[in-house]
Amino acid sequence: MRSIPYGRQDVSAEDIEAVVETLRSDWLTQGPKIGEFERVVAARCGARHAMAVSNGTAALHLACLALDLGPGDVLWTTPNTFVASANCARYCGADVDFVDIDERSYNLSAAALRDKLLEARRQGRLPKAVVAVAFSGQPADMAEIAELARTYGFAVIEDASHALGASYRGHATGDGTYADMTVFSFHPVKLVTTAEGGMVVTNRDDLAARLRRLRSHGITREPSQMEGEAAGGWYYEQLELGFNYRMTDLQAALGISQMGRLERFLERRRALAARYGELLDGLPLSVPWQAPDRNSAWHLYVVRIDSARTPRTRREVFDALRARGILVSVHYIPVHLQPYYRRLGFSAGAFPVAERYYEQALSLPLYYGLSDGDQERVAAALAEVLQSGA
Repeated sequence: MRSIPYGRQDVSAEDIEAVVETLRSDWLTQGPKIGEFERVVAARCGARHAMAVSNGTAALHLACLALDLGPGDVLWTTPNTFVASANCARYCGADVDFVDIDERSYNLSAAALRDKLLEARRQGRLPKAVVAVAFSGQPADMAEIAELARTYGFAVIEDASHALGASYRGHATGDGTYADMTVFSFHPVKLVTTAEGGMVVTNRDDLAARLRRLRSHGITREPSQMEGEAAGGWYYEQLELGFNYRMTDLQAALGISQMGRLERFLERRRALAARYGELLDGLPLSVPWQAPDRNSAWHLYVVRIDSARTPRTRREVFDALRARGILVSVHYIPVHLQPYYRRLGFSAGAFPVAERYYEQALSLPLYYGLSDGDQERVAAALAEVLQSGA
């Protein structure tokens, strides 16, 4: 039986031709396509600056470095995310802590953040940065998080790896209204792909200059930034320890072409999400909640299995659907329960809302190329498993 993945890229003939055209050009890397891609993404977000990098994890790492996060500092994020949202702080030698999630949106809870900040101030251990993840494509409550950032003096990094094209209170994700920096990912299962790739957008000139330098070995060719006098046109200076986190022109060419279809991608995902709500009505599960002031990019469609209304466990549902060729997934294992973070002192029970959500969560197939017929097959299989117990 043909399998239906939970997510996949959509690469058109135009996308392929864009990459081939770049292959035939003089530039395969460090060429003009990088800047063009950055301008396209910045314009879509309404941001002043955009820096393309090799992947979303690199984008998070550079964002932390640009804030001078290091030993003695602490970064807070949500336990319901991919490990990169926390690992970025550890790369810098900083500590990590977590804030439990909102019961409805599954994002970092602004109320829990407020309570944790009050206690952290009493202990003299406030975070230097908070990574607010736009889980599944829906932004967190960024206005409240930004207000707390002003009160308590921490920087906000919005991890919008799921949320290119999303909006919050009429503001495009990445426009800088509520975050110092916003990070995007262009992995194949995301809305737009460059195969691998990432982007940091910001309105702050100082952060943009630092990000550009850090992504390319900490090197500058700008005379105004140099500590010595330029010896000639060949001259450059390494001002700090940076990395080779550059994106290639091949990836950027694919990204530019994909961005031309972003609105179509969003429209189809939103239509599929609405249709799932109809197809799954009456089943022993809960469908995603969407806040009225937010427009999700619908990277994921996560349902929660209602164990009180079905004899099947989430594991049984997962295995039964996969046996039927429905390649569901789970997003995410709470980061604090990973062995690495357990060794840092975290344990089960620390963030009960995230842990309870994890025990029930199931990600259904959702992607641009998912046909109505395949979506109906997913819903029918899920109904069969939940209702018959077979």
